[in-house]
Amino acid sequence: MNVEIWSDIMCPFCYIGKRKFEAALNQFEHKDQINIIWKSFQLNPDMKSEPGKSTVQHLAEVKGWSLAESKQMSDRVKAMASEVGLTYDFDKAVVANSWDAHRLIQLAKQHGLGDAAEEHLFRAYFTEGHDISDYETLFEIGTEIGLEAADVKQLLQSHQFADAVQQDIYEARQVGVRGVPFFVVNRKFAISGAQQPETFLGALQTAWPEWEKANPAVAHLTADGPVCVPGEVC
Repeated sequence: MNVEIWSDIMCPFCYIGKRKFEAALNQFEHKDQINIIWKSFQLNPDMKSEPGKSTVQHLAEVKGWSLAESKQMSDRVKAMASEVGLTYDFDKAVVANSWDAHRLIQLAKQHGLGDAAEEHLFRAYFTEGHDISDYETLFEIGTEIGLEAADVKQLLQSHQFADAVQQDIYEARQVGVRGVPFFVVNRKFAISGAQQPETFLGALQTAWPEWEKANPAVAHLTADGPVCVPGEVC
């Protein structure tokens, strides 16, 4: 059963939501049959990457707050992250456009590494203070999760997967995404925001019977009759 998750790397609640969803999934008895599909979303597609400027400074400028007010808000979010085992460092986090990071995620998805890409990019941004728009950073993350160096290099030297990112953003509008994270279970149930694990678990449990009914498992009956096996003389 598919669970689609629209997310942006620069969204602090998306990383928190990822952890809360994972906690729910670990309690779900059919978790091995859940297919997570990460979807691209940009909260600020026009954002200019500004290495050297922290997200605390950026938030203060955008909201018209003082640095103290921005720090206070960041500390509240940091505490929320800590509750699910995440360490946020907003003083180190670099203001950056997430476009190329999303293209990397799209490449990773082609190789079954979408979740690994999301995890590494979130950690790089919120915890380690890396510039996720920097090609060297993206190359290192791509190869670290198991992508071929040549494939990552080709991606970064081209506009590859730009259409895939735009398609996800288009689909977001179609399903009513107004903010992220946004979870869609079996294209039937939508959950907006970093909800508590029990909310995600309830959605999985509600959606599962309908999906299972539409996708009945093939019955395997034990029999002792003669069979042909691939690669052997029949």
